[in-house]
Amino acid sequence: MARRLAGLLAASPVISLPVIRLIQETILPKSRQVHVAEVLLGSILQPISSPNPSTNPDDIEYRFLDEGIRSILLDSAPATDTVKVLSKYISQQFGKSLEEFIALLRFWQQEQGLKEQIRPFAVVTAEVLKRWGRYRDFIQEVEQYYGSVPVESSTVASIPQLKNFIGSVPPLKTFEFEVKTISFDFPESELQAFEYKVVTIEVEKTGSFGRETKLVLKERQEQSRQFIEELGNGVQLEMVLIPEGTFLMGSPRTEEWHLKSEEPQHQVNIKSFFIGKYPVTKAQWIAVAALPQINRKLYSPSSRLKGEDRPVQRASWYSAVEFCDRLSRHTGREYRLPSEAEWEYAARAGTTTPFHFGETITTDLANYNGNYTYGNGSKGEYRRKTTTVGSFGVANGFGLYDIHGNVWEWCADSWHNNYEGAPDDGRVWIDAEKNLNSHRVLRGGSWFLNPGDCRSACRLDVDPGDANVNLFGFRVVCVSASTL
Repeated sequence: MARRLAGLLAASPVISLPVIRLIQETILPKSRQVHVAEVLLGSILQPISSPNPSTNPDDIEYRFLDEGIRSILLDSAPATDTVKVLSKYISQQFGKSLEEFIALLRFWQQEQGLKEQIRPFAVVTAEVLKRWGRYRDFIQEVEQYYGSVPVESSTVASIPQLKNFIGSVPPLKTFEFEVKTISFDFPESELQAFEYKVVTIEVEKTGSFGRETKLVLKERQEQSRQFIEELGNGVQLEMVLIPEGTFLMGSPRTEEWHLKSEEPQHQVNIKSFFIGKYPVTKAQWIAVAALPQINRKLYSPSSRLKGEDRPVQRASWYSAVEFCDRLSRHTGREYRLPSEAEWEYAARAGTTTPFHFGETITTDLANYNGNYTYGNGSKGEYRRKTTTVGSFGVANGFGLYDIHGNVWEWCADSWHNNYEGAPDDGRVWIDAEKNLNSHRVLRGGSWFLNPGDCRSACRLDVDPGDANVNLFGFRVVCVSASTL
């Protein structure tokens, strides 16, 4: 816990007790004063100026003994958490959003008298954002101005323009607590950073009077974090960290191929979780099917299904649940199918368009029936079968592959005709009266279907025992990384 606290402190331009409390209250509520002491007395920090007996502890600001330590700690902390720390610090101290603060830094960098004074704030902000994979223009500007020169610490109060924005900081609170030995924090040592390519599709009008259109694919690199579950015999399961957030679930009536089952659109709050980078593959299925049975047998995939890295097919909802149960017992972590809300939140990855690619889709990026088009898209290839997971080489903003097409993916929820009365916290929505006998939900479309059925919002209801169609697969969610 102390290591994680130190990693999050590395994301703050200024290190002080109020900042530590801010992190404890918002991100690390399970941390205790002993962890604070480990960080402050662990030979990685020192006061910027020597305090005297009359100095208020809240007024003491610290710096890392070596800026290389800051970089190492930043690398060890999830990028989404470090950005959250940076954003909350900026909001609390200056009353500004991250975007507004970046705009101010850009403006102050142009003033020669302020250039050196704002160095620590600009460089630390750029360091955090660089690991997040966003604001590349700002990062390039900072590197142009300051290069890779180590950050020299300075205080907020030493910069008049910043001092004017300082607000009040919550006072230190005392409280009693009972020490518990159970923790659900994921071991930082198991998290690995990975990079991936994200592609968005933009439609450009061409020809005389703009009567023709062409699709322009724009690429960018992103970074996220994952852990890898070893299933034996070299088979691995990659689980990607999905940050908490809020999104608009469903689709507007103006969206092409919109269905009434996607109404009404509603805000949903999602807690952080892990989800499979790819749909479960044949190789992963075989590995888990070899584990001891819990409630039901798991079929052996047909040898005619070539390619162990293709998604498993003909999986019923019951079989997918059994797969999760066996995986949970084997690993000591809690695995299950995603809720509908979790699936759509993960699929959209911050987008509001029909596809995470944008307003349309192409068979150059996904496996669906290319005899049909969507929006301003063009006809493409109809492969008539599944493709190797990740074979298109492009992910969504969270680092997930094969979201649109390839195979339908089971969710845990009971089928509901629309979202009237749907929970707003992302939990699995179960029909208590019908429970296991009710139809379940599939998401994402498949290789067999038109692109409209592959939209992020599209839903399909199917009998949970149906395994006669070679279109049904799934990906798993891990909601508790601690041992069961």
